[in-house]
Amino acid sequence: MTKGWIAFVLHAHLPFVRHFDRDDYLEERWLFEAITECYLPLLSVFEGWRRDGLPASITLTMSPTLLTMLADPLLQERYAKHISKLTLLADLEIERTRDDPAFAPLAQMYRDRFNEALHTFNDRYGRDLIGAFRQLMDAGILEIIPCPATHGYLPLMRPHPEAQRAQIAVAVDTYRDYFHRSPPGIWLSECAFHPGLENILADFHLRYFITDAHGILYATPRPRYGLHAPLMTPAGVAAFGRDVESSKQVWSKDEGYPGDGDYREYYRDIGYDLDFEYVRPFIHPEGIRLHTGFKYHRITDREGNHKEAYVPEWAEAKAAVHAGNFLFNRSRQLEWLSSLMPERPPLILCPYDAELFGHWWYEGPRFLDQVIRQQGQVDPEIAFITPGRYLDQAPRIQPAMPNESSWGDAGYHEVWLENSNHWLYRHLHRAAERMVRLSREQGDRDGLSRRALNQMARELLLAQSSDWAFIMKTDTAVRYAVNRSVYHLNNCSHLYEMLRGKSPMEEQVIRDLEERSPIFPNMDYRTYCDAGSPVH
Repeated sequence: MTKGWIAFVLHAHLPFVRHFDRDDYLEERWLFEAITECYLPLLSVFEGWRRDGLPASITLTMSPTLLTMLADPLLQERYAKHISKLTLLADLEIERTRDDPAFAPLAQMYRDRFNEALHTFNDRYGRDLIGAFRQLMDAGILEIIPCPATHGYLPLMRPHPEAQRAQIAVAVDTYRDYFHRSPPGIWLSECAFHPGLENILADFHLRYFITDAHGILYATPRPRYGLHAPLMTPAGVAAFGRDVESSKQVWSKDEGYPGDGDYREYYRDIGYDLDFEYVRPFIHPEGIRLHTGFKYHRITDREGNHKEAYVPEWAEAKAAVHAGNFLFNRSRQLEWLSSLMPERPPLILCPYDAELFGHWWYEGPRFLDQVIRQQGQVDPEIAFITPGRYLDQAPRIQPAMPNESSWGDAGYHEVWLENSNHWLYRHLHRAAERMVRLSREQGDRDGLSRRALNQMARELLLAQSSDWAFIMKTDTAVRYAVNRSVYHLNNCSHLYEMLRGKSPMEEQVIRDLEERSPIFPNMDYRTYCDAGSPVH
């Protein structure tokens, strides 16, 4: 008998960063680091569950921008070169550390891992990571869902519901292209929801979305089971809320597992620590120091600067201990919840950024693996489930309207709309208004006008990425985020002027933009025509 369910949801997303004319943009490394440190290790863990016949079931969000980059031959080739270069650095590191008993085994470890990553990416998967994830979905290990097309922050697009609708339409279309089926649910960017959004999701036959705890707890009427059962919106789309307790154990920088002193220290890297001339061939061509992936220290003391050498065996053992602790706490939590809600098994929803597992928290994939592997020993009455399967098994769900919310700091929209980024929205709204107006005025166009309209829609979607406003707020790579926002908005304006006849319609300009941002090949500008038309 099932005491209760645990539903892990990992959100894998990166903004669309691809510069065909240059291969030295630091931001492209976001993808390369995520492949090496997160996606390949997670694939290995998931495949281990399938191989060993474990009762694993987990939800993975794959954003349309991430899917597009993973499928891009140019970025695939650049990743292979990137990881090949790291194997060269690994050879140097083995030589440099050969007399250091603490660091020499770590240099060997990194060479083995980078060689394995290169082999797995090139030979085992044939560079098709999406296909590898798709096979795991076919095997029942994964339930993959999309997020809005470019991770647009939907509550801040309310002045133009057509723009919200386009973000969902393109997400569903992209998902179907890569996974050959319709998505069962959707991850709302930053878990940001406002009442009314559920109607758009229902039009696209999406069965559920994820929101933060207060989105459920402040619902109308109040939820009978708190966070531990979903709510059904009036549109027939279910809302699942993030569990607070389990989230804190993994996310909290002060109390969470990833801050343990035995885990690898992310911020100490030879790209910053070693002699400049030594690392120069492996950092940015302009001499900008950066993370190379060679990190030899453990956290040791989160409050201090002194760092001891990393000991992989200690870290692996600690991840296993923390997995057991996580399961023990969930078991006690489910027992308590069961006493309060005897009518149905409680659900604990645990959503996290996928990049936490392996990139920020190096041992995160090991932790996740151990959670699944230890479940039978810690508590056989716990079961893992996905939101889609939960809905299949528990059709009676309390009707209610979730509250407006997000998982950002303070729980609402302040991260994405505050002093550093508020200037952006008047331009985004104007571009969206122009896109909607043009799509209605132009009707069914073909030829160059159609290409211009479709490209204008792509540029608008790319400008709407929530990542740019987030980066401006967090004060990292701000210049890049501002430049990307302005670049796409300027492209929208240029195309608008051409379509309105205020500047010549130049095919070369349109072709150049298409080549620079080869994303969403099925884009249809008519998506912006109507905020309420049904979708098939």
